[in-house]
Amino acid sequence: MASSVGFAHPTSSLIINKKDKSLSVVPSTSQLSIYKCKKPISNNISMAMATRQSERKPATTGSMKSPMTMTEKILAKGAEKAEVKAGDNVWVNVDVFMTNDISGPGSIGIFQKEFGENAKANPDYKGVCHIALAQEGHCRPGEILLGTDSHTCTAGAFGQFATGIGNTEAGFVLGTGALLLKVPQTLRFVMNGEMPDYLLAKDLILQIIGEISVAGATYKSMEFVGTTVESLNMEERMTLCNMVIEAGGKNGVVAADSTTFKYLEDKTSVPYEPVYSDGLASFHSEFRFDISKLEPLVAKPHSPDNRALARECKHIKIDRVYIGSCTGGKTQDFLAAAKLFLASGKKVKVPTFLVPATQKVWVDIYTLIVPGSGGKTCSQIFEEAGCDTPASPSCAACMGGPKDTYARMNEAQVCVSTTNRNFPGRMGHKEGQIYLASPYTAAASALTGYITDPREFLH
Repeated sequence: MASSVGFAHPTSSLIINKKDKSLSVVPSTSQLSIYKCKKPISNNISMAMATRQSERKPATTGSMKSPMTMTEKILAKGAEKAEVKAGDNVWVNVDVFMTNDISGPGSIGIFQKEFGENAKANPDYKGVCHIALAQEGHCRPGEILLGTDSHTCTAGAFGQFATGIGNTEAGFVLGTGALLLKVPQTLRFVMNGEMPDYLLAKDLILQIIGEISVAGATYKSMEFVGTTVESLNMEERMTLCNMVIEAGGKNGVVAADSTTFKYLEDKTSVPYEPVYSDGLASFHSEFRFDISKLEPLVAKPHSPDNRALARECKHIKIDRVYIGSCTGGKTQDFLAAAKLFLASGKKVKVPTFLVPATQKVWVDIYTLIVPGSGGKTCSQIFEEAGCDTPASPSCAACMGGPKDTYARMNEAQVCVSTTNRNFPGRMGHKEGQIYLASPYTAAASALTGYITDPREFLH
């Protein structure tokens, strides 16, 4: 097992599920319940959140003295403490651990047993670990998930504390099942308003990163709340949390709700305990956005915080479009792109590469019917639009890689991409220019050969 650390393919991973153990329940201003999902789905499953009591005062007796944020509560539970506060250094027990292995490009091995010599890896090919983690039921509210990749923070969409660590820390977790962590301060992002039908979660996170910069959340938790966030499906919430690392964040988190519980119904039989920020919890800063007024965005080269309106960049000629990665290669991302291609009825004018994140997403592309298409699947719509045939699941060109990597930029070209980073050389050639965008904006740009506001085709 030790040899698996440090010699891995970047998209490979092992996941260890810690053996269940009793933990002290952290008192909360919300009544907590233990949720247990079953396979197959039972019609008798009832998962209703208790009514929030946000105005309730902190306890003056007992073990809890101060209100806490969601991240603080999860770390307190992991440390078996009644209370922690930002800045504390605490030893936490790790519930789920993901570390690179060498079982194959993009494979995801799942440890079904406890830490130790009895742990077994599943050699079946899955795809990009961050998406497969969720699909395999390893992202659960109230737990601590650590992984040897910066985009491990994607799992925060499930109300889980999830963050990336280094290989030295990984070795320590493998040996002990625990790790020393500093409790981060929390930034709160309140997004309200009806989500326009031409926006996706990628636009929301590009707006936030453009607002606070790539260093604006350094070693801080980013908590996303508001009516807009509550309206997002799980994959869109994953996009939101996926890119907190591009703002320097330690972790991102969205409170678990009925959308979360429904997603997990047929994916895990492990009981989980969601937690929620107290009404009087202390946040480092709070940012508010009226999403109903937001327009489609891009991040111009060479930084994710180089924000601009898509319509302001309509003069920029592009050479290619890339739809994929842990950020933009999920089922909902491809459904969005297919929806726009279908609405346009046109063919792409530049090479358009499609890279599903996992095997399941690849199957969805070929089997799920796109609403309003008259029975067509994503793959049929992509073929009619002239896109490249969907590739096998992987990170592919998102990380550059060797020159024969699928869709790698081997020339100084201009690319619109649904990935997460646009630093020089990120997708290959050091002089390549990458514009980060949502699947809607990427698809619209593919149809014109210029950066294009998706409203031109969706309305």
